[in-house]
Amino acid sequence: MSTPAHKLSVQDEVTPAEWEVRTQLAAAYRLCVRYGWTDLIFTHLAARVPGAPDQYLINPYGLLFEEITASNLIKVDFDGNVVLGDYPVNHAGHAIHTSVFRNRADLNFSLHTHTRAGIAVSTMQCGLLPLCQQANQIMGNIAYHEYGLSVATEEECARIGRDLADKHAMILLNHGLLVCGSNIPEAFLLLYNLELACKVQIDALASGQALHEPKPDDQASLARYGRLTDESGPQDLMAWAAMIRSLDANDPSYKT
Repeated sequence: MSTPAHKLSVQDEVTPAEWEVRTQLAAAYRLCVRYGWTDLIFTHLAARVPGAPDQYLINPYGLLFEEITASNLIKVDFDGNVVLGDYPVNHAGHAIHTSVFRNRADLNFSLHTHTRAGIAVSTMQCGLLPLCQQANQIMGNIAYHEYGLSVATEEECARIGRDLADKHAMILLNHGLLVCGSNIPEAFLLLYNLELACKVQIDALASGQALHEPKPDDQASLARYGRLTDESGPQDLMAWAAMIRSLDANDPSYKT
């Protein structure tokens, strides 16, 4: 009697570089759960596949963020075909993230959220205000996009790419937030700062008190401090390493 062939695990089917990115992206999903940045099954984070610049990894449509692991992430090409995985792809997610990856070869991670604070700020004509350190650090790195009723169109995809231009963060008006980076520490820390800045703005406006904004020189100084340069790299890496230590100590199942 013949012995059944051993089914390869996903880790066996992909390169070590891709597995590392899968692990990082799965960790980002779990951290979104921790910080309250989820919206049931209706938002998404994506990563470009190392060695395959026209393919990306994304969450299976239908799973909660707390269920995401390195193995169950699906691999999709820019035409929307699932290359590896057993789940469908979210078409709106496909359009948003390919709009980033097609237009910016320097970006490898794209994180999209529908948080209460992010959506609230996206409805304000004033946009993000320079009220706190986190806001001032990223003010010059934010683009704005007039979000249509449906993002799953080629026209909307092209407009997102054009509006992002050379920035790393975008407020999708009346919709939510989009943050990108060359690596996951860079992208995740930027998302953290943007989300926190939105929460501070909502709280400050709700207080009904007169608001104090930092002096222009201080705003400029904070903007230089928060600029994405090699000097800020170690800060991103240290913050990411700390979050990974905490994930590993509490629930390392994202790595499976």
